[in-house]
Amino acid sequence: MISDRLFVYGTLMRGFDNPMAKLLTANADLLGPATCRGRLYRVTYYPALVLSDDATEAVHGELFRLRARDELLGELDMYEACGEGFAEPTEYLRKLVTVTLDRGEISEAWTYVYNWPVTELPRIESGRFVEG
Repeated sequence: MISDRLFVYGTLMRGFDNPMAKLLTANADLLGPATCRGRLYRVTYYPALVLSDDATEAVHGELFRLRARDELLGELDMYEACGEGFAEPTEYLRKLVTVTLDRGEISEAWTYVYNWPVTELPRIESGRFVEG
């Protein structure tokens, strides 16, 4: 089964005041705080997730269950500029990743992974975007 879960770690998290965060909150159920293996970078007002195999590198975010998966992912793909019609290479790619809820449950979830070089971007060592 293709996952109906979405891991968000930046401007789509609760508390961010943008139309896509509100759309997600209105059309998905929060399953709780979660992490995935990766490194977080600050692009400008939004972050970039780069996946990692290192168990000591974690990005913190929230896991949602999407009620209308295909429709919502289509909207979010456009927001993240990785849907149909965007020039390659897109800034983000939507990928399935393994996430761990704070209570220990492991799940497969979609997330948006940064697809451009991060060599000039400042790393967010804490792995938490809200902390900067």
